[in-house]
Amino acid sequence: MSASISVIIPALNASGTLEGIVKAINGQLCAVREIIVIDSASDDNTAALAGALGCKVIQIAREEFNHGTTRNAAARAALGDVIIFMTQDALPADNRLTQELLVPLSDPRTAASYARQTAAGKASPVERFSREFNYPDVPVLKSLDALTALGIKTFFFSNVCSAVKRDIFIETGGFKSVIMNEDMVFASQLILSGYKVAYCPGAAVIHSHNYSFTKQFSRNFDIGVSLKEACLLKYASPGGEGLRYLKEGAGDFLRERKYSWLIYFILDSCFRYAGYSIGVRYNLLPKPLRRWMSSHPFYFR
Repeated sequence: MSASISVIIPALNASGTLEGIVKAINGQLCAVREIIVIDSASDDNTAALAGALGCKVIQIAREEFNHGTTRNAAARAALGDVIIFMTQDALPADNRLTQELLVPLSDPRTAASYARQTAAGKASPVERFSREFNYPDVPVLKSLDALTALGIKTFFFSNVCSAVKRDIFIETGGFKSVIMNEDMVFASQLILSGYKVAYCPGAAVIHSHNYSFTKQFSRNFDIGVSLKEACLLKYASPGGEGLRYLKEGAGDFLRERKYSWLIYFILDSCFRYAGYSIGVRYNLLPKPLRRWMSSHPFYFR
């Protein structure tokens, strides 16, 4: 597929990573038309650095940031036929990223694609397993027909690195104003509207986090909130996928005799599950408790 590409990167205090990411994007085999950086009033020189690197800079107040609506504003300002959404800590693994993301979009009914995420060198064994579990090396083309086989994974999609046809993005209303998981909610809109979403392992970014137990809890609390608000649980439950994650991870650490990491993995999974389980029941909690549990407390003002 031949198309002009706009890359959108929301940023906050990103001076440590932005230059490397921009240089990697500009070095792609399939060139991009523009890079748009949305700076949420960074305390460092993110905005100035982005401008010096040739990016288009949009500045917003930090309290105005929303995972969905902030990206929508940048998409409306974009000039490309295809929008590639990235994050400030996702480094292209090679120079084929944009090219690989475009390949499945040649199908008129395929509206979006997303990249594989590989763990960084300092990633823990648990985080490394999580990346390999969620981002295998097998491509998948997902439509409504996949619900029976894939369950909730039918809607799985990541804005850490994704590509969307701009006209379809605008047509379907873009991202919703949600606490988190705007990417997965958007993918569900596409699929339920009859479009397809492609997972492209040939397109890869280096991206991982060594989150604490409490951070995993709060993130998964927010995931539960978003799935509940988007009514996605009426189509499929994450329960089966969660159990598969636990079984495969525990099996891997046992086989490798990494017993200390097995204990860590089980505890990490418990915090994820607890956060998610409470998150889908967030409406039963008073607002102060929701704010305390969430990684985005401002959402429950």
